[in-house]
Amino acid sequence: MNDQPTLYTSLSPALIHLYDLKDTVVVIIDVFRATSTIAAALYNGARSVIPVDSIPQAIKISQEINGIAAGERDGKLAEGLRHGNSPMEYKRAFIEDQTLVLTTTNGTRLLHMALELGADDIVTGSFPNLSSVCNYLLQQKKNVILACAGWKDKFNLEDTLFAGAVISRVKEHFSIHCDASFMAQYMYEQNKDNLLDFAKNLTHYHRLVNRFGYIDDIDFCLKADSADVLPLYKGGHLVVEKNA
Repeated sequence: MNDQPTLYTSLSPALIHLYDLKDTVVVIIDVFRATSTIAAALYNGARSVIPVDSIPQAIKISQEINGIAAGERDGKLAEGLRHGNSPMEYKRAFIEDQTLVLTTTNGTRLLHMALELGADDIVTGSFPNLSSVCNYLLQQKKNVILACAGWKDKFNLEDTLFAGAVISRVKEHFSIHCDASFMAQYMYEQNKDNLLDFAKNLTHYHRLVNRFGYIDDIDFCLKADSADVLPLYKGGHLVVEKNA
């Protein structure tokens, strides 16, 4: 009898309701760019990141706590906000000891969906904090859902590649009977030595680079352990989990 915890991959927010999120670690994955930006901000000394699902809410909360309201819609700076969703924007000199109130098209929305579905152990993951995510999953010894944010409920490859990177590292410690996980691992292992070159094929790469010129963002978002902290959701805030 296999008593290992299970691991599943949800390829889109439209599928997350099909999984039982209770007593499970849910990893929110939005590689381009929300979860990469969250890792960058916390790595560079932000007190916390408050993920919200609307622009008015981001502005309201940031005013109440003297925080920094930030976010994007459709890949560009959201109207009414001065700061966007680029990890390059959150250098230590700017973000240290500040609270970032972040709203994005996909990632922060998925986090709130997970909360509504009963998730009580939520972390955020991307290549910049790959090792911390994997270490946390191994420490917790709980069932895992790798939840890909996709793009407006559609599948995307960059989030799936990160899920595959996690699976590639932790698979010996989980019972995995999930075609989405098998595909994610296969895609990652076929392309892990040239992720940046492979990314040039991706829809979101074209959206961010060809339309907006965010090539430095893409490079950062695909670089393993460049901001290796574990953002853990506690009481409305993402904070650094010190033991990860």
